[in-house]
Formats: sequence, structure tokens, C-alpha cells
Amino acid sequence: MAACFMVRAQIAKDVPRKDFDRWYGEEHLPDALKTFKARRAWRAWSDLDPSVHYAFYEFASMKEARAIEGSEGLKRLVADFDQAWGARVARSRDFLEIA
Repeated sequence: MAACFMVRAQIAKDVPRKDFDRWYGEEHLPDALKTFKARRAWRAWSDLDPSVHYAFYEFASMKEARAIEGSEGLKRLVADFDQAWGARVARSRDFLEIA
């Protein structure tokens, strides 16, 4: 059964959304898609809370998705994100089984 790795980001008020959108869409998402070897990746902004951003990475199975946990690729992507945004963007992650 297919699965997704999901990242939820809470963007601080002092972070310009257009700058975050450009960086995430042009740099981070393509890099993560290639690094994770995911089937596809997409992003979304919450309609209920416009400061909440989601990124989804789809995999063929939960086993493939969970294989990125603790990987050097994930560590590098987290470090890149932290360098770009620091404490101004809080994140949580989850693995989702597609029903």
C-alpha cells in the first residue's frame, strides 16, 4: 500500500511567505524529491491557518517511506532547512498510509 512522508511547517509572522514559497518550491522540494527517490512530491498551504504549510512525498510502500528515517539525505535536508529558516519555522513530521 502506498505511503507518504508529510512535513508540517508553522511559519512565523516575520517570515515572508513569498520568500519561503520560492525557496521551498524551487530549491528544497526538488532536492528532497530527488534525495528521497519518492514517486512524487507536492506542497499545500492550510486554508484554515495560512501560516501552516504542508509538504508530501509519496512512496510505493510504507517500508520505502520509512527508509528515509535517519538517512544521511534527510539529515542534510533538515540541516539545509535549519540554515535557511532557523527557529522561525517549526516543523513536525509523520508517515501516512494512503487509504
